[in-house]
Amino acid sequence: MIKKIINKALKEQDLKRDEVLDLFKSRSNEDVAKIFEAAAELRDSKSKKIKLTSTVHLTNVCKVTPKCKYCGFAAKTSSEGYYHSFFKTQDEILNAVRSVEKSGIPRVSCSGAHGYNGKHAVEATRIVKENTSLELLVNVGADLNVKSLEELAKYGTDTICCNLETVNMELFNDLKPGERLKDRINVCTMINDAHLELSSGLLIGIGESYQDRVNHLFFLKKFPALAEIPIMGFNPYKDTPMEKHPPCSLIEQMKTIAITRLMFNDLRVTVPTPTIGPENVKFSLRAGADNLATVIPDQYPLDVKGVGSPTYGNLREVVNSVKELGLTPEM
Repeated sequence: MIKKIINKALKEQDLKRDEVLDLFKSRSNEDVAKIFEAAAELRDSKSKKIKLTSTVHLTNVCKVTPKCKYCGFAAKTSSEGYYHSFFKTQDEILNAVRSVEKSGIPRVSCSGAHGYNGKHAVEATRIVKENTSLELLVNVGADLNVKSLEELAKYGTDTICCNLETVNMELFNDLKPGERLKDRINVCTMINDAHLELSSGLLIGIGESYQDRVNHLFFLKKFPALAEIPIMGFNPYKDTPMEKHPPCSLIEQMKTIAITRLMFNDLRVTVPTPTIGPENVKFSLRAGADNLATVIPDQYPLDVKGVGSPTYGNLREVVNSVKELGLTPEM
């Protein structure tokens, strides 16, 4: 059965919900290995280039109340994360993105906390686009409105990310009591309707079922502008309400990456280095990922804490991992 589903995916035929669920339920080492191999084969058939994306975190002063139960990014949420409040100045943003461009990384993500209606994202976009040739992803979640989207488009933002994280309403409300799922869906819809490139992904290992993941992936099919799906494995941040929740296993992250690739053969499948762990980057590539995020060059001028984990991928080490697998880092 699994072989038949894989062959269907390799022919780039649409998989049905029950077929995707069967892939998630695969248990034998042989079947799981076949899923990984097929996903990597499908990716390689399109391109063996791996996109690298760096990051600039604009502010951690988040106005969402109460805070998300797993968050270690917002001020005062975790002693391991960005505990002290910050707002990056224009000069700090400029110096950071120039160091990214100088390193050869082609793409940068500018992300920040909620409560600004996208104004901080617009200002960062202006700085990036007026001073560098970097591709730009903006990620401030649901903290956008029609005006800020219009300004992001005016400055030439390449991609806008709004992660739903889970489409299980009960789970979302429990883990993110200060937000509403419908607000995030609405922002994704606005991005899509504005004909801007949408990035939206899954946070896994937070208590969701395989059926929840299937529902989430099929929900994303509703957005024609969808171009990128981040797969983020949960890691507990110290001092948060989910401090003792177990981290998402590597095998579950690889399985979700691979199945996402088999469903969406033409899209970027993104893996942030903090969520999978910098030491495990090669495993995400073996599962079909083609974009590695939060890649930081040696001369980066700002302190960085990974979102989802305080660690992150060093550029030299990430490039070596990509090349070891016979793939080409896009520089």
